Amino acid sequence: QVQLVESGGGLVQPGGSLRLSCAASGSIFNINTMGWYRQAPGKQRQLVATITSGGTTNYADSVKGRFTISGDSAKNTVYLQMNSLKPEDTAVYYCNMISYTALRGYDSWGQGTQVTVSS
Repeated sequence: QVQLVESGGGLVQPGGSLRLSCAASGSIFNINTMGWYRQAPGKQRQLVATITSGGTTNYADSVKGRFTISGDSAKNTVYLQMNSLKPEDTAVYYCNMISYTALRGYDSWGQGTQVTVSS
């Protein structure tokens, strides 16, 4: 069983910054990818950014140049630095981890953290 705990969400004014953290614990095997997704009210969950165990990153077009994903493999933690925030970035942000053993893969999710961008 894997637990992902997000932190760092909150209320911020447009143009402001927030840093999200996601710490993984429990039965962690080989991590393939960790990432962040978000879901705004009435919309589907969408990818924000991912990072592989090798350090390759991928971003949604809407956040490129504003958000930066990074990881600390020793701590099994992934971060999302969010700068120049816009009202349309308002959503619940979820941490995701894809890991595997020799027998199967695992797709784990955190409980989500609310990010609200508003003046």
